[in-house]
Amino acid sequence: MAAAASSPIVVSLVSSLLSSSSSSSSSCSSLIFTRLRSSPSFPISLTGKPLFFSRGKLMAHTLARATLGLTQPSNIEPPKISFTAKDIDLVEWKGDILAVGVTEKDMAKDGNLKFENPILKKLDSQLGGLLAEASSEEDFTGKAGQSTILRLPGLGSKRVGLIGLGQCTPSSPPAAYRSLGETVAAAAKVAQASDVAIVLASSEGLSAETKIFTASAIASGTVLGIYEDNRFKSESKKPALKSVNIVGLGTGPEVQKKLKYAEDVCSGIIFGKELVNAPANVLTPGVLADEASKIASTYSDVLSAKILNEEQCKELKMGSYLAVAAASANPPHFIHLCYKPLSGPVKVKLGLVGKGLTFDSGGYNIKTGPGCSIELMKFDMGGSAAVLGAAKAIAQIKPPGVEVHFIVAACENMISGTGMRPGDIVTASNGKTIEVNNTDAEGRLTLADALVYACNQGVDKIVDLATLTGACVVALGPSIAGIFTPSDDLAKEVLAASEAGGEKLWRLPMEESYWESMKSGVADMVNTGGRPGGSITAALFLRQFVDEKVQWLHIDMAGPVWNDKKRAATGFGIATLVEWVLNNSS
Repeated sequence: MAAAASSPIVVSLVSSLLSSSSSSSSSCSSLIFTRLRSSPSFPISLTGKPLFFSRGKLMAHTLARATLGLTQPSNIEPPKISFTAKDIDLVEWKGDILAVGVTEKDMAKDGNLKFENPILKKLDSQLGGLLAEASSEEDFTGKAGQSTILRLPGLGSKRVGLIGLGQCTPSSPPAAYRSLGETVAAAAKVAQASDVAIVLASSEGLSAETKIFTASAIASGTVLGIYEDNRFKSESKKPALKSVNIVGLGTGPEVQKKLKYAEDVCSGIIFGKELVNAPANVLTPGVLADEASKIASTYSDVLSAKILNEEQCKELKMGSYLAVAAASANPPHFIHLCYKPLSGPVKVKLGLVGKGLTFDSGGYNIKTGPGCSIELMKFDMGGSAAVLGAAKAIAQIKPPGVEVHFIVAACENMISGTGMRPGDIVTASNGKTIEVNNTDAEGRLTLADALVYACNQGVDKIVDLATLTGACVVALGPSIAGIFTPSDDLAKEVLAASEAGGEKLWRLPMEESYWESMKSGVADMVNTGGRPGGSITAALFLRQFVDEKVQWLHIDMAGPVWNDKKRAATGFGIATLVEWVLNNSS
């Protein structure tokens, strides 16, 4: 990932390689850390039976050969949560926590300081007015992010919780309710609760369709909220949550179908999170390729895999990609998965391209100094995690009428005598030449050949995702990804998908005049311009490798790939990609 705030620093290093490239192949240099089940990881049932959400053995670890640090990820039994949609009397419900999602409007009280909302009024009456009294004392107003869990006698439940939804209205996107599930999951962890019920204080204004989407969003939030990646910890607590009742949002086959969709997307998001969380001494380019192959093997009815080695990439003249990989003892692996529907004609072909730098040292323009975040550069493959997580989800959903190509040019950006130097000129597979004026602007060099390859598959549209520039983080902060495209239609498609998926994107301009800073005196272009508008010039660079007949959109996700507060991956991009693919299917 190219830094935003610091100028290039060239440091000459003398390194001693302790292992040959042959000892770092995917079969013997890294931990094979995923075994995917052929059956869906969240078995579903709704009518008359609970709905089960379980990660399954997404990350069952086996040791191929000890690697740097002798790290073995633990094989932790995943939590299993039973989700059941019910219409029941809340006063009679028996369990650990009864969680009520409330808006600011729901918290309105009359002149006697009693709730006006019917559900809150009923609960408060059963509790002898203690709920209204306690909410006032806690200064709980229903704002988004607020929550209070109270242990009050008088109900079947041991505790009652109020979870703030802010100013949610019937017109709010269902994804806004995902935070309700996440907050309930957090409360369940603290209380070691095993049985929880979730209800909205005001659901009467929601349409039947909106109720279904809302139930799905709540379930997704609960699953992702209860999940913790403890594979690399010597000790970890097992979540106690076993059962969740979603009350008042309907039942039946339509709810079942949408909850199954939520299951598939959650399994992809969790898979993507675990890929990004895995350290670079465990997740090498070869292991990433193995993970992709396992997805294809698990869902072989709709997925196929092609993994290109270094020699095969040379035959395809991928000089830009291979130049980045040249310094590492871990060889590059070019990943291509292809989804084809079980039956029926294909009406559109899509390409999803993800940046796959399993570690980025910066190369000879090494990352150094405060804020360089070199210790976090395992997340520089966040784009590839989004693409492979989407592949896993789509293979389970099996949308008709669409063919999808998932493409990752996986490698490391390291330093050695064989590595790419500042000032080198590399040649991409479309014949264009690039003067490398900064080895830390490496992601775009790998994406260049990946985009050319994607276009050669005959796709109609391409979305690429990359933790590409620090400049985009400076512009949009840690929660919003920037998108760049010359196509207004494609921008509308992806923005709509991101809203449905609950992820934040913002379209930024592709200012043509900025290309002037990307011109080279000795090659077709340089790989990075000046500091101003760094994310824009990066997008302009990528466009040089996309066929003019192909609609293309670039997502710079350097900010939202990682949650600094939780110190963990977010799984960003997967929900948006799945929504976009489904919207393009017949």
